[in-house]
Amino acid sequence: MIGFVRGILAEKGNGYIVIDVSGIGYEIFVPANSGAYMSDEGQEVMVHTAMMVREDDISLYGFSRKGELDAFRKLITVSGVGAKAAVSILSSFTLEQLQQAIVFEDSKALTKANGIGKKTAERIVLELKDKFTADSMDSSAADQQTVSETGAGPSDGRSEAVSALIALGYTRGEATSALAGVKETDLTAEEYIKLALKNLF
Repeated sequence: MIGFVRGILAEKGNGYIVIDVSGIGYEIFVPANSGAYMSDEGQEVMVHTAMMVREDDISLYGFSRKGELDAFRKLITVSGVGAKAAVSILSSFTLEQLQQAIVFEDSKALTKANGIGKKTAERIVLELKDKFTADSMDSSAADQQTVSETGAGPSDGRSEAVSALIALGYTRGEATSALAGVKETDLTAEEYIKLALKNLF
């Protein structure tokens, strides 16, 4: 098992990179939004890797953050979600956006990933919502992006409500858990906050 690969970025292709490690080039499939993929050729990069072994192929998949690797491993346990589909999802969302979409049971957001249909998105939410708990959300990362920055993931109202509840003194885990219990969609931030507060008392 190869846990990580560190070396010089020698080449970038469509969905993959080649890392030169002491003269050996490792071809690794990576999400399009990963730090390694967005680096310039000649720079040193490191990716956490998962090795996928099939009868006729051995492939490496790499991720800039361990949380993304963990999410990849969870995604491929879902029926109908292979390694390429999991990478497509992680190319379309930041780790935080993916976690929020699953915690909030927002399967519609997941269909924005290339190759992910409605039924597959619903299976992802159904099978992983207990594994992507609010407390597991990686909110401390410096590269965290809000949903409103990309237009993907849960509605802006939910994101604003999370921020507002944190400002009121609740933890991020408490805020996201309370909002996860709000099944209504397309509400304003104020409406989400009112419903979430009922779940906090």
